[in-house]
Amino acid sequence: MSSITILTDTDASLPLAIADRLPIRFVPITIHFGDEVLASDFDIDDAQLFARVDRENRLPTTSAPAPGAFVGAFQEAFAAGAEAVICYCVSGEVSATYTAAATARDLLPDHDITVIDTRSLSLGQGFMVLAAAEAAAAGASKAEVLAAAEDVGRRVHLYAALSTLKYLAMSGRVGHLAAGMAGLLNVKPILTIRDGKLDLLERVRTKKRAWQRLVELTHDTLAGAPAERMAFVHVSVPDEVRAFQEQLCASLPCPASVFTVDLGAGLSVHAGAGLVGVAFVTGR
Repeated sequence: MSSITILTDTDASLPLAIADRLPIRFVPITIHFGDEVLASDFDIDDAQLFARVDRENRLPTTSAPAPGAFVGAFQEAFAAGAEAVICYCVSGEVSATYTAAATARDLLPDHDITVIDTRSLSLGQGFMVLAAAEAAAAGASKAEVLAAAEDVGRRVHLYAALSTLKYLAMSGRVGHLAAGMAGLLNVKPILTIRDGKLDLLERVRTKKRAWQRLVELTHDTLAGAPAERMAFVHVSVPDEVRAFQEQLCASLPCPASVFTVDLGAGLSVHAGAGLVGVAFVTGR
């Protein structure tokens, strides 16, 4: 086992099974349907979430893990042989997760624990976690692991198209005025990660144009250079994200190995079903 364990929350949009091959541990964001509390990705996935939303006609709330959840995860990592733990958290601009992890770190002063606010989310966070875990698995020092993730964090981009801004407006993640205009004009919002949160980049009129705009944004950001890493993300539309991947990879070079992930219930509850997006790391 690596002497450094990487810990993250489930807003990183990474498959839990990835922990089978890399030194990664996950702490779940929680989903609340009234008094019922579910662990994102462990107890409920995107498809199950929106089946229930449609059935019950209500949107659940989400909350950051409690400090105790991080304390338990840190202790389990050290009990399994870790000499140090580095914890990468979803942006503090959208969640109290970083604060909870930092509180847990302070409760274990005799342990080597570093807590990072990634100022990102979804695969923007996830690619940083992967870079750190791969470096740790290769035997890198703590400083080298931190540097590897920070480097990727400077070069990662995410563009996504929503079917509607309805859920973002309901959750307060995008201004109600912008959401109201989008609904009135029946447009498809394009989102990106900026200043530590999902930001409304622009609006287009149709799904066809939205997908084409995602391709254009990816092309312009890569500026002719190949992506170092790429993945596709969606919320409960596996056929659509597959079609979008085919469209993008027919338009510009894609890495030999790409993967597709669910956004994850901790984020999808705010974005809503139908999101399709691409995340990638530019070359150095």
